[in-house]
Amino acid sequence: MEEKKFWTMDELVALTDEVQLKEIEYREGLVKFHFCELTEKEEPKFTGVSEDLPEEEKMQLYQEIGASRVLKMILKANDKNPEGPCIQEEQWELLPTTLRYTISNEILGLEGLTRENFRD
Repeated sequence: MEEKKFWTMDELVALTDEVQLKEIEYREGLVKFHFCELTEKEEPKFTGVSEDLPEEEKMQLYQEIGASRVLKMILKANDKNPEGPCIQEEQWELLPTTLRYTISNEILGLEGLTRENFRD
C-alpha cells in the first residue's frame, strides 16, 4: 500500500513562491511551461456571477475567470524565472485552443478529469 503524503503548512505556503515546471504531450511533441500558485490577493478580481443569468452565460463567465487565473499563474512564473519556458501573454492568446485548454487543465489539476471525460 502506498504511503500517504501529508503537506506541512510551510510546504503549502512555499508553493506560492515556487516556480513549477510541467510538460505535456501535444500532437506527438512535448510542450514545456511553468507556473506559480497564487495567493488570494493575487487572484484575478471579478464581480460575482449572478444566479439569475442563463446557464450558458454563467459558464462563459466561469471560463473567463479560469482563463484569467491560469494566465496570471503563468505570468507570475515568468516574473520569477524569466529564463524558463515562458509563454508570453500575447503568445497565450494565439495558441491553439486545444493546447490552451490542455495546459489550463494541467495547471488547475483537472488533467485526470479531462482524460476521464474525453477518452476514446
